[in-house]
Amino acid sequence: MSLAKKQDSSSFLSNLRIEVMRKKHLDKVLEIENRAYPNPWSRAVFLGELAHGITRSYVVALSNKRIVGYCGVLYVVDEAHITNIAVDPDLHRSGVGTKLLAHIVRLAWERNVKSVTLEVRVSNHPAQRLYQKFGFQPAGVRKGYYQESGEDAIIMWAYDIDSSEYHERIRAIEAAAGIEPTQLRARKLFRR
Repeated sequence: MSLAKKQDSSSFLSNLRIEVMRKKHLDKVLEIENRAYPNPWSRAVFLGELAHGITRSYVVALSNKRIVGYCGVLYVVDEAHITNIAVDPDLHRSGVGTKLLAHIVRLAWERNVKSVTLEVRVSNHPAQRLYQKFGFQPAGVRKGYYQESGEDAIIMWAYDIDSSEYHERIRAIEAAAGIEPTQLRARKLFRR
């Protein structure tokens, strides 16, 4: 990547905002969802997830007030399960996914989460590389998980995310991408 392109990317990411997902965001979220997945979630599924309150966190990434990605997580005791993550296909490899994952990890830290899991298509090598950068490692396979294609899912886990080593990993990822760490405020984390 050229220096000019890297500076443009850093500028783009530093201006990218992460906000709590709200009902008002769903039209744009669904546009991305429909472009990103062959079997997209419906508005009803997203509304159901948003209604779960403190057991879920859903966020959107905004560039100049335009939604360019989103991510959701389900909390169970001291574990978190990333339920959905997508970036506008026109912005793949722009750092939006990195910023979303870093933000979700920081939300998990606020919740005293110790490990995070997710599923990814066996064919989605770019996503697997991103998750591996965040310390996710393959832990199993869900056969035929993706109903529309019968494709398997790799189950990935990141353990000990509460450790100082993992915190340093996230800081290094953010620094390398030119991302300002998100400052979270507990009173705004779980608003609907």
